[in-house]
Parts: sequence; structure tokens; C-alpha cells
Amino acid sequence: MVRQYITLAVVALLAYSIFPVLVNIAVREIPASVIVFIASVLLGSAALGLSLLGEAVLSYLTDPYAAYVYVTGLFLTVGILSYYRALASGPVSIVTPIFGMFLVGTSVLSVVFLEESLTHQQVAGIGLAVIAVYLVATG
Repeated sequence: MVRQYITLAVVALLAYSIFPVLVNIAVREIPASVIVFIASVLLGSAALGLSLLGEAVLSYLTDPYAAYVYVTGLFLTVGILSYYRALASGPVSIVTPIFGMFLVGTSVLSVVFLEESLTHQQVAGIGLAVIAVYLVATG
């Protein structure tokens, strides 16, 4: 039986594979900041609806860990705005692999700050990912 997180990761993979292409088409007529706004309203509405169905949202606003959520929002905002503007001004085939390097950054940060283990195989994978992105972005 496939674990739920694997299924969700595959759904995310598919969605993240499709949306940059759609953004690149949309920015031909619509400014990137407007696309970000509309997409964020849709995302925010869906997240709010799901949260209200299953969680007491207001009680978490002052939780000791809420500061991490607020800082997360800042980084997510910078990342999304930068990504959409990059998609508006450059080829998807170059922008997306460079953006995808966040996976390498996250892996390194999880070892440093979350004390997760790092195997030789993972180090090799990270190295190959860096090489792959370089080849795709410069080819």
C-alpha cells in the first residue's frame, strides 16, 4: 500500500510541473504580480476553507510556534514573487530547474538545523542534482 505522503508528493510534483507552463502563457498578457495575487487568493481561500473545517485557526495565531509560521510566510512571499517574475522574464526550461534547487537547499538546511542525517548516497544525489541543473540551465 502506498503511504499517503507519497501520493501527496506525486500530486504536488504533477501540479508543480504544470503551473510554471501556465504562468508563462498567462504572463504574455497579464502582469506577474496580478497572476500571483489571483493565484494567492485561490490558494488562501482553499487553505482557509480546509483549516476552518478541521482546525481551530485562531488559537494558533498566538501559539509559541506561530513566529515560525509568520517568518515562513515572509520567505514564501519572497520566493513566490521572485519565481513568478522569473517565469515572466525568462525561459521556463531554465527558470524552473534553478528554482528546483530549493530541494538541495532544503536538504542541507535540514541537516544543519533539524539534525537530520545525511548519507553518502544523499550527498551524491545532491551533487548530481547540482550538475543536472547546471547542464539544463546552461545547455
